[in-house]
Amino acid sequence: CNLQPKDAAKMPESAWKLLFYSLSWSYGAYLLFFTDYPFFHDPPSVFYGWKKGMDVPTDIAIAYLLQCSFYGHSIYATAYMDTWRKDSVVMLLHHVVTLTLIASSYAFRGMKGGDEQLAGCPCSSFRPLAAPKSIERLSLGEDFWGINWKPTLLLCPGRFWFRLYWFPLKVLYATCHSSLQAVPNIPFYFFFNALLLILTLMNIYWFLYIVLFVAKVLMGQMQEVNDVREYDVEDAGKA
Repeated sequence: CNLQPKDAAKMPESAWKLLFYSLSWSYGAYLLFFTDYPFFHDPPSVFYGWKKGMDVPTDIAIAYLLQCSFYGHSIYATAYMDTWRKDSVVMLLHHVVTLTLIASSYAFRGMKGGDEQLAGCPCSSFRPLAAPKSIERLSLGEDFWGINWKPTLLLCPGRFWFRLYWFPLKVLYATCHSSLQAVPNIPFYFFFNALLLILTLMNIYWFLYIVLFVAKVLMGQMQEVNDVREYDVEDAGKA
């Protein structure tokens, strides 16, 4: 692809994340909007008829398997394969918390199977910068198909919508409030909600990076799609 040396090492990571998150988001959207599951429009329904040891539908079990395998791999990839960034430690913690949440939810049927899928896709799998970063590293830039790719940065508000609006509205509301209404003695209530609240704090943390990114673009301080989480060249060796 005639990649520049500095982009060649980062392109596989961007392309892989673009591929996985696109498929993951699409599958999650399919489960929520094109099946009979009412989880999105009626979040409390994830706890209707809950009981210990209940069966998990096959299509949701597949989503669990995909998410668990991805985040299990991501722990290793963040530590040993991906570019080390300013938020890599937080990213590692995020992957550990997410993997624990998904695996525990499936093992203990703590959220009826569907709720973690609601938390994972599409609310959490939306990655607005994967496509612009991949395109920029391919040196396609603004002339690709005659399209100015700067407007793609307008996808950044999508992170706010999915992670800081829908996630609390749909997921935290169901787990913190509706779960006790439907199942007063539901087990692991504080365990699951503590992990979800930690993820919410991380979402706020990363949204601040998005705000910084957009501010630099609007003020003309950034001429290409650069990740503000990455170290400067002079600091790369220290990192």
